[in-house]
Amino acid sequence: MAAAQTAVQLECAGVGVLLSVRDGRLPEVAHWGPALGRLDAAGADALVGAQEQRVGPNTVGVPVRVALLPEAGTGWTGRPGLSGSRDGAGWSPRFDVHEVTLDGAPVEGFASAGSGVVQFAATDGELGLDLLLTMELTQSGVLRSRARLTNARPEPYEVNDLVLAYPVPAEAAELLDFAGRWGHERVAQRSTFTVGTHLREGRRGRTGADAAYVLHAGTPGFGFADGDVYAVHTAWSGNHTHYAERVFGGERVLGGGELLLPGEVMLGEGQSYESPWVYAAFGRGLDEVARRFHRLLRARPAGGLSVERPVTINVWEAVYFDHDADRLTDLAERAAALGVERYVLDDGWFGARRNDHAGLGDWVVSPDVWPNGLHPLVDRVRELGMQFGLWFEPEMVNVDSEVVRAHPDWVMAARSELPVESRFQQVLDLAIPEAFGYVLGQMSAILDEYDIGYIKWDHNRDLVEAGDQTRGGRPAVHDQTLAFYRLVDALKAAHPGLEIESCSSGGARVDLEVMQHTDRVWVSDCNDPLERQDMMRWTGQLLPPEFLGAHIASGRSHTTGRVHDLGFRAATAVFGHLGIEWDLANASPRELDDLRAWVTFFKEHRGLLMRGDVVRMDGFDDHLRVHGVVASDQSEAVFAMVTTGSLDASPGPRLRFRGLDPNRDYLLRPLLVGTPPGGLEPARWWGAAPAYPGAVFRGSTLEHVGVAAPKLFPDQAVLFHAFRA
Repeated sequence: MAAAQTAVQLECAGVGVLLSVRDGRLPEVAHWGPALGRLDAAGADALVGAQEQRVGPNTVGVPVRVALLPEAGTGWTGRPGLSGSRDGAGWSPRFDVHEVTLDGAPVEGFASAGSGVVQFAATDGELGLDLLLTMELTQSGVLRSRARLTNARPEPYEVNDLVLAYPVPAEAAELLDFAGRWGHERVAQRSTFTVGTHLREGRRGRTGADAAYVLHAGTPGFGFADGDVYAVHTAWSGNHTHYAERVFGGERVLGGGELLLPGEVMLGEGQSYESPWVYAAFGRGLDEVARRFHRLLRARPAGGLSVERPVTINVWEAVYFDHDADRLTDLAERAAALGVERYVLDDGWFGARRNDHAGLGDWVVSPDVWPNGLHPLVDRVRELGMQFGLWFEPEMVNVDSEVVRAHPDWVMAARSELPVESRFQQVLDLAIPEAFGYVLGQMSAILDEYDIGYIKWDHNRDLVEAGDQTRGGRPAVHDQTLAFYRLVDALKAAHPGLEIESCSSGGARVDLEVMQHTDRVWVSDCNDPLERQDMMRWTGQLLPPEFLGAHIASGRSHTTGRVHDLGFRAATAVFGHLGIEWDLANASPRELDDLRAWVTFFKEHRGLLMRGDVVRMDGFDDHLRVHGVVASDQSEAVFAMVTTGSLDASPGPRLRFRGLDPNRDYLLRPLLVGTPPGGLEPARWWGAAPAYPGAVFRGSTLEHVGVAAPKLFPDQAVLFHAFRA
């Protein structure tokens, strides 16, 4: 049995957490935020005791304790952590903790460590439920928790909801999360943390372009560098929730978990349900929160990505479904001449897939389009020194396909009729073992036959009425999500070194769990750099640059119709994993020269661009973006000044660059790659043209005073390189 009073303190990377178990009840997060310094048992007891609330008027007769898994039986009137029952009975669990461990060793009384894993084993003997709560403080200072619930009785137990909650202080009075849509993902939105529940539900069967993504609470007006910020993220690629809740007593929590459909998780005796990880990060400003997530991903068990992220060309916007071998080979040769290192053949290479009406799900090379298979193209791409990549959409099918004609019951449906179509698609139920084996077999055959190092894995529709026909239409989003993870893992295990991109009609499957299985995301189907500026800015709140697919597309955007200079398109894309999405046969000689210069620039600086610390500056004109990447040792940085419209003032505000060593001198100079940006009037400190040698500034000067900005037309960008003088 656990001691009557047990506490565990973890402190790492400037973050501290204190967990308290009192009288055998579920653990409370007594502190989560800035590191406090190592406590002893008396100090931990004093901290917990100082937070003991008085009993308020017209409330329960004991102080309310908000556990990591909140329980209604304690008097908590907010959202309960566990909702479920045995046919309506046993709906209010009351767990008793019987064991606490720290990194596997039992804890009695008090224990303190740096990073580590704490587990709390608990039982509700009356209801016959066992609970294991796991919390880990990682080396990057990110906290994550999950719960595993086990039914110990013969009678089935239905799990309706299981969410975890982290407390935040009263000072965290403002919320920030995200909305969006196809082609316009990660739109930031702020609100006041009022009484009630700010509930964000994702019911799309995938993470969703409109997902809350990361839910923040912070001191009012918090920005990239300022304010105490607390953030949570539910790491799950299916239906999910994020929520912020404030009750009448003043307590505030941030939480999340999987959103379960009715009857989706029914536990028989001895069966368990394990929730997704719910991540939490604290920082001084949004940049520090983001940096914690970035460092976590760069140390992921799946292995960090090499800084040598290959420059990629994807052929979709160049040819769409018009797969002509000669044209695609010519495109490969033109790309290689620019220094491109990876070539990706997109949709249209298989089955009857001449348009988006037919063939999806038949993963066999089309003999009509490719009579000699893909070998001539793959071989030529490899001869040119490029890696070959291929597009798949394994979870989707057209009704007009061989697989659906042979196995109509493999299509997900909750009723006798099929769900409404989207893009002429339905969803293949990967939770059916035979369907899973079919997709794994066909994809493996392609990967075995051809030298393929990369998969663009698409997922172009929501899961609507996603039931399992073989089980009477029972909801199956939970099982489908797990099957997706298993399929990715099986392919990567059989083909070491294979990289997989999570594309989901753009950025609709971007979360920390999918990043445990894949290697990059497609931020958006919209390559318009004006739209991409903010989408890259905010997708980077969770993922570091090397995971963000960012391509230079043609001058006129295929999704917005806007026309932009190549320099603006390229200066936007180089702050992600650089690629090209353009029919190069239609590019002018000058455009090709500029494109080659940008590819060369990326290769020369990608060690910094892909592994540095992201910094985003506050306080400028609404049409001015200033951001950059700083080396971890502060030896150098690349910054960008971006105009997204006409500035309110002329000549404009001074540019301030944060993140450098305040006590060192840096040579700051402009980086003019290819054709100079439109409307450029250099600042005096640049020095004489055309070399523009720049000037030396103290790091503290660049952060707090800044330098005069050049003049630019709207929708332009200029880069700056800072390095120790």
